[in-house]
Amino acid sequence: MTAADALVVETAVAETSVVETAVTEVAAADATVTDTTDTVTPNAFAGLGVHPLVVKALEAFDYNTPTPVQAEAIPPALEGRDILATAETGTGKTAAFMLPALTRTVDLPRLGVAAPRVLVLAPTRELAKQVTDAARKYAKFMKYNIVDVVGGMPYRDQLRLLSRAVDVMVATPGRLLDHVSRNRIDLSAVEVLILDEADRMLDMGFLDDVETIAKCCPDNRQTLLFTATLDRRMAQLAGNLLRNPVRVAVESATTSVNVEQRLHHADDMDHKRRLLKHFADLPEVGKAIIFAATKRDADALAEELSDAGHAAAALHGDMDQFKRNRTLQRLRTGQVRLLVATDVAARGIDVRDITHVINFDLPRSAEDYVHRIGRTGRAGASGVAISFAARADRDALFRIERYTGTRLDIHVVPGLEPQRPFQTGGGGRPAGRSGGRPGGGNGGGYNKKPWVRNANGGGESAGNSGRPQGRPANRNEHGRSDHARNEHGGHARRDSQGGKPAHRASKW
Repeated sequence: MTAADALVVETAVAETSVVETAVTEVAAADATVTDTTDTVTPNAFAGLGVHPLVVKALEAFDYNTPTPVQAEAIPPALEGRDILATAETGTGKTAAFMLPALTRTVDLPRLGVAAPRVLVLAPTRELAKQVTDAARKYAKFMKYNIVDVVGGMPYRDQLRLLSRAVDVMVATPGRLLDHVSRNRIDLSAVEVLILDEADRMLDMGFLDDVETIAKCCPDNRQTLLFTATLDRRMAQLAGNLLRNPVRVAVESATTSVNVEQRLHHADDMDHKRRLLKHFADLPEVGKAIIFAATKRDADALAEELSDAGHAAAALHGDMDQFKRNRTLQRLRTGQVRLLVATDVAARGIDVRDITHVINFDLPRSAEDYVHRIGRTGRAGASGVAISFAARADRDALFRIERYTGTRLDIHVVPGLEPQRPFQTGGGGRPAGRSGGRPGGGNGGGYNKKPWVRNANGGGESAGNSGRPQGRPANRNEHGRSDHARNEHGGHARRDSQGGKPAHRASKW
């Protein structure tokens, strides 16, 4: 071999070595990538024991981390234990009961027509639809037939749904019992019975219906009871339906931690309407839910807001199911910005971009107040809850503050200041502006059609002319005197969005 040939061979060997080294480095890099992929953290729901098909559905809409109520309730529920959970709307309670229910029944054989394995009872049609929609998302990769059976839906449509095998049924108690009594639904194979917002079902008078439905289900069923409050009635119901339940509690304060709560004193109904007009005109008020005491009030307020140029609509129990669903869909898509609702109708509202809740009328119970303001400030967002309170609302305000442990900050809109004293105690000294009249007007006690002014053209509602001045407009709902308490003290804050003229040339 010549020197030239030797040089060629040596060069070839060197090039081969370089290539082998490069290949080795690439392989090592690939191995590193593979190792990194293998160490990706799994979905946390899988760690709780949720079925892989359900986990796959959760991942499809980027749902990877359990909320506190889910982390506490899912493991014992998967073990077959009964659950007694206190959790507000917005805490993730639907997944807390639906994920284990789907997991526990996924391998069970499908039964005959309208014989569900999972039965969910809900107090309202809106909540039932919300639960049904969520269950269908969670069961996206399961061959489950999930139906809702609620009032307001034509019987013909429901009979068509019930003509097939049903895996999960979400129902309101009244309509469900109607079908059960006609042998259209068979509850003898229910594996998991779920009561969602059980406290609201009791408030609506469904106690007997709920107990009757439970008796139609097998004795060895699993029962999951979710409630916002746990009082004596609820404890009695739980004692009748649950067997050695696991107690899960999520503090109600977590539902309002992101909500700024404001209070505006109002002289009368006309003052409330002008305050509402002010807030409806503010650009920072995006989507808002306005709570009214009655269906008639909800319709009237929505009409006046619409006439003033706002995208407003009413939502209450007298509307048929199609119209209610359409109204909620318009709210979600932004076609409706201001929704005027009653408490019962609003229980099933699940719209995440509500910026404001306005309590045009304070609720009758403190628990309802918590439910109301929980419609904003959801999913980590901030929200604002604005409450209008007249003199007749003093007891309701006291109960709300005592229940929530929060003293509501008083705000004032420049140009719309209250002209009458507002006191929170029955025998205490009048508080507020010293120059206002000591009484008179309707003091917040108004008739069922407050939109009609007095014949004398005054700003107060009709039906008040015979009331002597210097006395509260009415006593509280229990017929007793107001709680003795110091004035709702401190200097009132002027609203940062103030400065607008208080009156405009409009029907407001």
